[in-house]
Amino acid sequence: MSRAYLVLENGTVFEGKAFGAEKETTGELVFTTAMTGYLETLTDPSYFGQVVLQTFPLIGNYGVISADFETDTPVLKGYIVREWCQAPSNFRCEGNLDTFLKEKNIPGICGIDTRALTRIVREYGVMSCRIQYTPEVTDETLAALKAYTITEAVESTTIQEVEHFPVDNPKYNVVLMDFGAKHNIGRELNKRGCSLTVVPAHTTAEEILAMNPDGIMLSNGPGNPAENTAVIAEIKKLTESGVPLFGICLGHQLLALARGAQTEKLKYGHRGANQPVKELSSGKVYITSQNHGYAVVSDTLPAGCEVSYVNGNDNTCEGVTYTDIPAFSVQFHPEAHGGPLDTSFMFDRFLDMMTAYKNAQD
Repeated sequence: MSRAYLVLENGTVFEGKAFGAEKETTGELVFTTAMTGYLETLTDPSYFGQVVLQTFPLIGNYGVISADFETDTPVLKGYIVREWCQAPSNFRCEGNLDTFLKEKNIPGICGIDTRALTRIVREYGVMSCRIQYTPEVTDETLAALKAYTITEAVESTTIQEVEHFPVDNPKYNVVLMDFGAKHNIGRELNKRGCSLTVVPAHTTAEEILAMNPDGIMLSNGPGNPAENTAVIAEIKKLTESGVPLFGICLGHQLLALARGAQTEKLKYGHRGANQPVKELSSGKVYITSQNHGYAVVSDTLPAGCEVSYVNGNDNTCEGVTYTDIPAFSVQFHPEAHGGPLDTSFMFDRFLDMMTAYKNAQD
């Protein structure tokens, strides 16, 4: 392996070894604490524009399994691991991690102290970084890192045409607004008897309502939620329609913004499959899968919006129940691939809302 260097925005340099695609790259450095599910991480559209650091030391041991992908085209900028397994072993294995990264044109760096790197991010917050193949760090490089921002995230990850995922004898018809949706959201709806229509993020409320949905899903996705002003305006119209709404991650944030709340960027975000979330009504704690760098500011929620879940580590908003419209949202991922299945019942709650809505129409 050839040498590779990770340059941080603050000037810190880590020397490691290159794997994956041979390509210099700049992105926002974030870390995930998930111990499994690296394929879902690599293919999660929410990592658009980011260089992902895995805190678990060995990655790639069960190889590459296309059935586990959450999107067909990965959008992360780079991948950092302590050690990648060159001889994976699993009965479903279709290839190795290095080959996959080369095929997807994603550069990787291994052999660095990922614990030390994680501590830097936790101490100083999310920062830009660069994977390069020379140790020199110029003033121009540092200036470019400080100027780096993620833009047009949703536009870059949403589908371009309407897609249909029907089921036999559907119980419900659901429209999913795709802001960078993970495949497993659709799978969870399909297996519960929902025929799914996935629409691009720029689809208008009028176009969605013309499809006569029994419910509307607002998907996960990347970037700063507040930048999506046109989308927020359309969601506001949907909240006035009476059709049940369920938002996940970015969809949760956009729904809150549509009702007049505010969002903020977290110091280093929540990314991993072991994030504790407390349900305020019961005191129960669920272990959840998460991937986000922004959060809804609880104190800015207007009347008719109640915080339902909070993060067990920092008490940030993890869920909102809307008392004046048939809607709720969660910051975590109840579809949970990869991750725990503790909160998959959220989809059943959505189905109950659609049942009540359909009964009211009869």
